[in-house]
Amino acid sequence: MNICVFLSAADLDDRYTCPAREFAELLGKGGHTLVWGGSDVGLMKVVADGVQEAGGRLVGISVDFLSSKTRAGADEMVIAKDLSERKALLLERADAIVIMVGGTGTLDEATEILELKKHGLHTKPVVLLNAAGFYDGLKEQFQRMEDEGFLPLPLNELVFFAEEPVGALAYLEESLGTQ
Repeated sequence: MNICVFLSAADLDDRYTCPAREFAELLGKGGHTLVWGGSDVGLMKVVADGVQEAGGRLVGISVDFLSSKTRAGADEMVIAKDLSERKALLLERADAIVIMVGGTGTLDEATEILELKKHGLHTKPVVLLNAAGFYDGLKEQFQRMEDEGFLPLPLNELVFFAEEPVGALAYLEESLGTQ
């Protein structure tokens, strides 16, 4: 399975790196491919290291202005011309999407993916990995959107909130019928 992971390129503390590393090891051991932003810094590096060390493949999709930060040794590296093309290529290459902790770039990617899913422009499973409660506020906001009629489909059909890496991968494998 090709799993796209949206996440931060920042160096973060253990409450975020440990779950990311655990998820990466699960991906690699499961024979899955990481499809990610291609950077070899911060949390992106932690996940790419974990997947590669556990035997998984790496497909990076970077963007021209960040090409100096791409990971050497990825199985495949694509350089998109801009962020819009990058997001489209990430979605195209993925069977499923996992959103880990991140800043405005990650939030942009997450909301675009969810907006496309809301309109039926993709049906791929989407998981928010809520490490250390990072997305508790977002989860509450999405629940309010559903309760007040802003979502055209049930929240649980739009996104799955996983508290632990093993739960995130189990949800994806069950959703796609793989083990």
